[in-house]
Amino acid sequence: MDQDLPDTVDPRLRRRARGARSNAAGRYERHGRVYEDDGWNRDPEEEAPLRTQVSLEVPRRMITYNRSPDLPFDRSINPYRGCEHGCIYCFARPSHAWLGLSAGLDFETRLVARPDAPEVLTRELSNRRYRPATIAIGTNTDPYQPIEKSHEIMRACLKVLSDFNHPVGIVTKGPLIERDIDILSDMAARGLVRVGLSVTTLDPELSRKMEPRAPSPARRLKAIERLSAAGISVRIMTSPIVPAINDHEIEALLKAGKDAGAEGASWVMLRLPLEVSPLFREWLETHFPDRAARVMGLVRGMHGGKDYEAQWGRRMRGEGAHAEMIAARFRVAAARLGLNKRLPPLRTDLFAIPPRAGDQLALF
Repeated sequence: MDQDLPDTVDPRLRRRARGARSNAAGRYERHGRVYEDDGWNRDPEEEAPLRTQVSLEVPRRMITYNRSPDLPFDRSINPYRGCEHGCIYCFARPSHAWLGLSAGLDFETRLVARPDAPEVLTRELSNRRYRPATIAIGTNTDPYQPIEKSHEIMRACLKVLSDFNHPVGIVTKGPLIERDIDILSDMAARGLVRVGLSVTTLDPELSRKMEPRAPSPARRLKAIERLSAAGISVRIMTSPIVPAINDHEIEALLKAGKDAGAEGASWVMLRLPLEVSPLFREWLETHFPDRAARVMGLVRGMHGGKDYEAQWGRRMRGEGAHAEMIAARFRVAAARLGLNKRLPPLRTDLFAIPPRAGDQLALF
């Protein structure tokens, strides 16, 4: 990854199917980079497209632990850093600053793959002090983003979890998950897996603007149908809810998910932490200049006058009349469709370290 993108990207650089409009330096960097036109007025058709670059990382550990009371899990793994889907609202964008990269275009074009992840995960699960609980995958970056097709790191990690009889919850927008139905259906039969498919809107035009390299809404609904038909428990994730952009679709999204075979549903309000806020506001001004002020006014009204409130208990849902209305609409629609039932927890009692070559087998 030796190509540096400036803070203000050359407007003539082809950025089709990219979410961010700019590339400000990460918050830990001492200096920024600015594009200056050299005056030669080159033909835009001569400019090279902004291509995705992938570098490799050898992780020291894979399992990351958290103590957030807002989350239903205490551990997660990420096969990749950055995400080519380019969702403008992605709350994980600021994590790229830890790599000295931008939360803007860098996040969706300069990706990091971790091919040794399965071996590192095996080592951590084999530790005699390890105690199993559901591992979440896809909570930061999508494990089934396009580069998984060639790297297959997620598939290898699933094989490890299956060998250990370890429970896993997966969140994705990628129908590539269908490739792994053979592993997932077997794990589902043992009560070890649950999948969440994120469908933010049913409008393909809006989806292309918000999530430029994510599969179409119709294709994601088809993935729900195919996973469900294979006996895998799936919920539809109508997240994030963006006021005055997609909040009118709540009921339609839940109905589409139910029709496709989803057993449950969830939602999260738009979150704009750190660098995500200016990126989202820039996106709004580009695509929805007529309602940008209204959208941000509603967002701030749900976060105490700020673009984002990071306090536990508020950051996922917001507060105030508008937030309460959205929560009520979701609650009523989910109940009407039977998507509000509590699903049984995934099993942890089957967990066992698999025998390795050369191990002495037990007699009984």
